[in-house]
Amino acid sequence: MNPSEVFEIIEKHTKMMDESIPLIASENLTSLAVRRCYVSDLGHRYAEGKVGERFYEGCKYVDEIEELAVELTKKIFEAEHANVQPISGVVANIAAFFALTDVGDTIMSISVPCGGHISHDTVSAAGLRGLKVVHYPFDNEAVNIDVDETARLAREIRPKLFVLGSSLILFRQPVEEIREIANEIGAHVMYDASHVLGLIAGRAFQNPLKEGAEVMTGSTHKTFFGPQRAIIACRKELSERVDRAVFPGVVSNHHLNTLAGYVIAATEMIEFGREYAKQVVRNAKRLAEELYNLGYKVLGEKAGFTETHQVAVDVREHGGGEEVAKKLEKVGIILNKNLLPWDPIDKSANPSGIRIGVQEITRLGMKEDEMKRLAELIDMAVREKKSFEAIREEVKEFRKDFRVIKYSFKESEAYRFPELK
Repeated sequence: MNPSEVFEIIEKHTKMMDESIPLIASENLTSLAVRRCYVSDLGHRYAEGKVGERFYEGCKYVDEIEELAVELTKKIFEAEHANVQPISGVVANIAAFFALTDVGDTIMSISVPCGGHISHDTVSAAGLRGLKVVHYPFDNEAVNIDVDETARLAREIRPKLFVLGSSLILFRQPVEEIREIANEIGAHVMYDASHVLGLIAGRAFQNPLKEGAEVMTGSTHKTFFGPQRAIIACRKELSERVDRAVFPGVVSNHHLNTLAGYVIAATEMIEFGREYAKQVVRNAKRLAEELYNLGYKVLGEKAGFTETHQVAVDVREHGGGEEVAKKLEKVGIILNKNLLPWDPIDKSANPSGIRIGVQEITRLGMKEDEMKRLAELIDMAVREKKSFEAIREEVKEFRKDFRVIKYSFKESEAYRFPELK
């Protein structure tokens, strides 16, 4: 093994993505300006502790970057306090659990089949924290929390924490209503905004902090423009608990090269976020409508299918989520199988649904007209109207006009990187 072999694999991957339609709902592209930070000397350095209170010397300029990151985060999300040190959404969630709960406490969260993230459940971060997890009653048709049943159950079990936010999230969640229940029983409310962080920043989705959540976590690379890391925004009175939970609780050094990238992404979001977020939602709605018109069972019909970047489709009659996702991968349409509310956890190998995210293709400049063509390509592959090879060529042709990153200070080729060899 030598370096050139690794570079060759990276180049093959990059070419594959350049010729495919990326629809994974948890991924996005960063601008060239953000990427430049990754290979800076910051990637070699440590900065444990708070700004101005580091455990190592040599952090003068790191402090300047982190101060910018904190102030931009507070500005974007209208937050009283922000911590920008978590290196992933799960790490941010673990820190929030440490700050808001004690071992043995009961929390309420959305189950994984109903869209909840695995870190909110007993098999992952919540369980490792020693929390007892009770799932919200869920309205499958509305694809949202049943507030009345939640109120009844919460008065009975008296959870310490309500966790909102989802991995599969189509609609605004009842933050204000849950806040009222929490006030009644003396509980906290946190919102995992990982998937919708960019939509919140772009004022195209609910801001949980303004609706009653005390803590908002979120990864910065899905609908937000940043590298893979996370933020926590919270009320001022929780700032010390949150900061201590992050460091020394779950983070040591916090990857300073991507922190710098986050600062640039945040400035891009301030400048271009509103236009981008609105287009993301328009694209998702249009794609959902086109798939519905082609005869697919798109979730959330009565509420307009979606208010986010995501579209969820029940594909049981087409072989299930795994079969459909693999068919689409063969033609270069990249998305994921997904559990739907009626699926048991043990059906995860071949769940009922697929989840589609349009945030990355929106950043590549696609708009509503392209969503109609995309629906046609998906339909061709799922129903095998042509050979996979023929559809693959159509996908490549479709992608040719969408290879430049938009919504940034300087447009750049999406899949062009510095020479690797």
